[in-house]
Amino acid sequence: MPDSKVVVVTGVSSGIGRAAAMRFAEQGCRVFGTVRDIAKSQDIPGVSLIEMDIRDEAAIERGVQNIINQTKRIDVLVNSAGVTLLGAAEETSIVEAQTLFDTNLFGLLRVIKAVLPHMREQRVGRIVNVSSVLGFLPAPYMALYSASKHAVEGLSETLDHEVRQFGIRVALVEPSFTRTNLDLNAPQTVARIPDYARELAVVSRAIQSNVQKAPLPDGVASTIVDAALGAWKMRHTPKGEASLLAKLRRFMPAAPVAKGLRKTFGLA
Repeated sequence: MPDSKVVVVTGVSSGIGRAAAMRFAEQGCRVFGTVRDIAKSQDIPGVSLIEMDIRDEAAIERGVQNIINQTKRIDVLVNSAGVTLLGAAEETSIVEAQTLFDTNLFGLLRVIKAVLPHMREQRVGRIVNVSSVLGFLPAPYMALYSASKHAVEGLSETLDHEVRQFGIRVALVEPSFTRTNLDLNAPQTVARIPDYARELAVVSRAIQSNVQKAPLPDGVASTIVDAALGAWKMRHTPKGEASLLAKLRRFMPAAPVAKGLRKTFGLA
């Protein structure tokens, strides 16, 4: 496949990243998927696994250089790796916040910085950052996760202005609830303040219920492939709830949107 697009997808061990890597492979792309530990990872048909911890700059440089040595180029980068955190903002320690941002924002930035020199040299490329509907909407008891995704959105829009002169474009994919282990097994803040306990329990149950009813990652994966290989636009929301929320945020007054959000999370 000498003319195949070379695609790098971070975080392919499970969930959205794994589904996206499989979908790119089905499209005939040459796909490299990053995992933190190859020994603990399951093979993906048509995908070459690259050991890379996006919190480790040296590991990223090694991984990207490994890919370049094999292919001489990278056409598409999909930043899919991420973590979440559940708890009141007041309960969240600075260390917990830093840890979350180290993956969701700084990890993404590290990978972008490693790949961009190669895309600039080839004068073409597409970067797709997996955000969330929480990148444009708030969510109770997910303040730091929401903040990290808001940051990803700001970085992405600014970066697109900077790199389009080199034939590179940046796009966002903003999924809503998706049935993955990321949300089903969401870690909670270590600290507990009793005043928040009742509402936090309600929100936690609501999240579990919504995730269990949510679609599998295949729809999000298809949206990622469209964002990477199709005509450029900045924001892509998978069909269903994510697209509806994007329209509501854009066209409805803030008060009814906030009321609907609170109802989704089980709050009066």
